Amino acid sequence: MAAVGKKDAGLPSNMAAALSYVLGLVSGIVVWAVKKNDGFVRFHSIQSIGLSLMWLGGWFLLPIIPVFGLILLPIWGLLMFVFWLVSLVKAYQGERFELPVVGAHIQRIGKQVGL
Repeated sequence: MAAVGKKDAGLPSNMAAALSYVLGLVSGIVVWAVKKNDGFVRFHSIQSIGLSLMWLGGWFLLPIIPVFGLILLPIWGLLMFVFWLVSLVKAYQGERFELPVVGAHIQRIGKQVGL
């Protein structure tokens, strides 16, 4: 297990990072705002926000695609749930787990928009 940052405001970094995933977009933004000086928490908060936006985007865009989109919708939901769960567990374990394919893009975009 990797070492995580010190306690700040009574909440260890690994716990704050895991909490950033609990309510998706909302908790990602709240945790980022509270502990934005902690690089580990910042990493997971930005990833939580990006994962939530991807999840919502899929739920809005896939139903628009006739037949094929409705077939992919449950697969999309399951895939996003697995990514969410793995990310939450890895954050709690103190690891920097980057989402496959999109993780680096999420971090880059997060830094560009000031997250």
